[in-house]
Amino acid sequence: MKRRSAVIISLLYGLAVFSTACEANVKQENVSASSAPSSGAAKEHFDYNQQSDWHITSGEMQSPVDIIVSRTEKMRDAGSITLNYNNKITRAENNGHSIEVTDSGTATINKRNFELIQFHFHSASEHTINGQHFPLEAHFVNKSQDGRIAVIGVLFTEGKNNVGFGEVLDDVNNDKNDPITDIQAMFPENKSYYHYLGSLTTPPLIENVEWYILKDPVEVSSAQIATFKKLYSHNNRQLQKLNDRVVLSYDE
Repeated sequence: MKRRSAVIISLLYGLAVFSTACEANVKQENVSASSAPSSGAAKEHFDYNQQSDWHITSGEMQSPVDIIVSRTEKMRDAGSITLNYNNKITRAENNGHSIEVTDSGTATINKRNFELIQFHFHSASEHTINGQHFPLEAHFVNKSQDGRIAVIGVLFTEGKNNVGFGEVLDDVNNDKNDPITDIQAMFPENKSYYHYLGSLTTPPLIENVEWYILKDPVEVSSAQIATFKKLYSHNNRQLQKLNDRVVLSYDE
């Protein structure tokens, strides 16, 4: 009888210890969950002066790249680009990495449909043509229904004042979200381009991104370039190795 009582007492003690441990684990999980960042947390901080610290998940298909025109291959597909972007923007902001404009509209690329998510700017240009940088590069980020990302890159050269870019600068510097009355001013009339598969150029540097770098540059004034550089003296990622990728050339 005494032995049976001892066994029962031992079992009860074990259950009590197990219950206490479970309660402690639940409390710990609740603390961890409450302290974890939410999905709406601030974007990852990264420093353009410390790009060697950026984490790359793979690294074989990274962007930007230097496009050597003589080494490109002619594109066999129809390949045309048709843009129907909205003049009424949702938000223009200095996000700490660039001027980013939230906008909507559609892009039809090689007979496939994409939705415009946002566009932003880099100085100097991230892509180079035959080793040549441009003062500014715009990235129009588009996404398809199945999740494919297509970025249309526009290179800017110093010249006359650009109405569309001027309105973007005005929105950011004066904290406004006024319509861009001439978004087409930020695109060349001819939509010929260079195309390759790469990555986003800011962390998390996701790969399998379709790049379409328009061949003809667009003019912006020296004053507009200087205004942008007051915000960002440079916010361009270093050139990445092309490795075994092919750059295609499409002529409209």
